[in-house]
Amino acid sequence: MTITASSNEIQTSSKLSSANYPTQSLDWLTRLIGFDTVSRHSNLALIEDVQGYCEQLGLSVDLTFNEAKNKANLFVTVPAGQNADVMDGGLVLSGHTDVVPVDGQDWSSEPFKAEIRGDKLYGRGACDMKGFIACTLTLLPKAVELSNSGKLSRPLHLAFSFDEEVGCLGAPLILADIKARGITPDYCIVGEPTLMTMVVAHKGIAVYRCRVHGKSAHSSLTHQGVNAISYASRLVGYVDELAREISGRDDNDNLFDVPYSTLSVGTIKGGTATNIVPNLCEFTFDYRNLPHMTQEDVIAPIKNKIAELSAKMQARSPETGIELLQEESVPAMTDSDSAELQELIAALTGDNQRHKVAYATEGGQFTNSGIPTIICGPGSIEQAHKADEFVKLSEIERCDGFLQKLLDSCTLGQ
Repeated sequence: MTITASSNEIQTSSKLSSANYPTQSLDWLTRLIGFDTVSRHSNLALIEDVQGYCEQLGLSVDLTFNEAKNKANLFVTVPAGQNADVMDGGLVLSGHTDVVPVDGQDWSSEPFKAEIRGDKLYGRGACDMKGFIACTLTLLPKAVELSNSGKLSRPLHLAFSFDEEVGCLGAPLILADIKARGITPDYCIVGEPTLMTMVVAHKGIAVYRCRVHGKSAHSSLTHQGVNAISYASRLVGYVDELAREISGRDDNDNLFDVPYSTLSVGTIKGGTATNIVPNLCEFTFDYRNLPHMTQEDVIAPIKNKIAELSAKMQARSPETGIELLQEESVPAMTDSDSAELQELIAALTGDNQRHKVAYATEGGQFTNSGIPTIICGPGSIEQAHKADEFVKLSEIERCDGFLQKLLDSCTLGQ
């Protein structure tokens, strides 16, 4: 079966053919970048376009929506050709469809119109992470052909999510849907940009907002007030002190690019005027934990410090105090169950190196669901979220080759 691009595809093949790069994935990437899927916007236009492509191939597509129904995840399965259970097991290729904003960034070209300059393709999402999605969509007709001919030995699943960039909100819905349908994938590859190297573990991330409620008074009558900024500063100081303590733990992991868990205060605001004792101060901090550490390892002592400071505040004015609110929570990805997958990836790439990273992905949600997962995709994380985001054309070529080898490993007779 031959699938042709829809009429809204921006044609780049003629420009690229002389460069000896595979044009289909680049055409797909150009097409995907053309959808403005910044997280604050809907991703439905992109999802519906991909859905139509999958249905042309004879595949059944499952969508899960957010509460507002303006965003959707897409999950599609190419069934095994001759297995008794043609849907269960198999390999998930996972990617997020949303991208970060371009506000305030100085781009050399239109961010939502792909442009090739030299050996790079520029555009928002080029590496993070529409490049990987483009390569999986190029692979899809080949997988369908193998399935139809009875040669696909295990199912191939594609999982495309929404709102990864704002807390990995879409992936849990996909995972719940997979579980409800009784599908238990063997492995998952999340195609975040790793320069096509294998990332086997990453840190988790939790974001907290701390609100310090004091009591206003004129600055000439400080004894009548409770200074929210002053108490917030004490708590910020404690967070910094705790960050120093956990950086020196004996169980840190030197395989990580940052080998210890981190705490970092990110924003703070409070007060209305210099001559008014402030009654409110808010600050946020994030905690990025090594996989063997939990949120409670740092949140428990922070809560104890909050209780201590709140007691001092309330001794002066009962209506004061400190509240701690969690805003984001993305679990760490562990390598404890992925040894078999790691060996497969090493064999396919010819690279035995295993990497562990400080940034978080949806991979932790997959491993928490019992699906062994690694991260491997085209492009560099150093280009993500920046103006003039790009992916090298050679990286797309490498990803195409990698995915073809992966498909070959799922083919009977290979």
